[in-house]
Amino acid sequence: MKLAIAAFNLGGPDKPEAVRPFLRNLFRDPAIIQAPGPIREMLAWLISTTRAKSARENYAKMGGGSPLVPETQKQLDALEVELRSRHTDLEVRIWPAMRYWHPFTEETAREIEAWQPDRVILLPLYPQFSTTTTASSLDAWASSTSLQAETICCYPTEEAFVDAHVALLRETLSKVDDLSNTRVMFSAHGLPKKIVDQGDPYQWQVEQTVAAVVEKMPEITDHEICYQSRVGPLEWIGPSTDDAIERAGKACKNIVLTPIAFVSEHIETLVELDEEYAELASEHGVPMYLRVPALGTQPAFIKSLADMVDTRLNQSYGLAPDTRSRICPRGFGKCRCAISGSLEA
Repeated sequence: MKLAIAAFNLGGPDKPEAVRPFLRNLFRDPAIIQAPGPIREMLAWLISTTRAKSARENYAKMGGGSPLVPETQKQLDALEVELRSRHTDLEVRIWPAMRYWHPFTEETAREIEAWQPDRVILLPLYPQFSTTTTASSLDAWASSTSLQAETICCYPTEEAFVDAHVALLRETLSKVDDLSNTRVMFSAHGLPKKIVDQGDPYQWQVEQTVAAVVEKMPEITDHEICYQSRVGPLEWIGPSTDDAIERAGKACKNIVLTPIAFVSEHIETLVELDEEYAELASEHGVPMYLRVPALGTQPAFIKSLADMVDTRLNQSYGLAPDTRSRICPRGFGKCRCAISGSLEA
């Protein structure tokens, strides 16, 4: 049997010349800016034009482009090796499917069609579901191909995924002399509050991930969830990572910060967390600031992805979380399981 897997992520510019078109693709997505088409296009042009210079300067620190696609490819190579070791009679190919830059989801869909697989699994590298990430990628896939596919829509508390976070966080905590004076910050990408108020389950799912990690780590006595990367004038969900760092400084707390919703290193970890927030922590008198690595190819994370693929191979589901049953409470109407009606609440 030929199994094709499309792994979704946002993507990133691969060279300085790609920064502006990448930003324009991002901000012209109706899932990101909820405005009528002409207004959205104008805003996308304006934002990408005004932000291109500073963004290019940040990408220059990483060699001129985003490391997200190469890092994703390492993850997919590791997953392919794991799946082939488990299924010697299975021909597996895994493609990255990026939303805002090459390889675009549309390009990946055409390649998968040409390969003529027997089964297709869609695997978001966004553990927590949001209309701005997973749903947007699923819509791009649906508009690109008529291939039948099975979808893993989210996995915020999948056991091996949680174990991967625990392992990396515990390794970083081992570098701290005084855990009793240390605050663990779980930083996730923020969202405008109105998106959550409309029924997006992302914030709730982030909270479930953090709860699952903390439950396995009794050594954590002080922790906080916070949200980074705020842009624009809208009210965003909080508390912001900036404010959380300032409060920790006032309390003279060490900070160990872990990117709880990112699985790959990219501009928001390597620049925002490692440079901008490290500088902010120093300005506010934080005694120690340590950042936990993104999951990358951490063995438990690769196992998590392989386990979820195995579940689909053993029992077919159209669209479902790793649990194979809907996890979001009824109030989250933007949950894709609720919209598709594929699973009971």
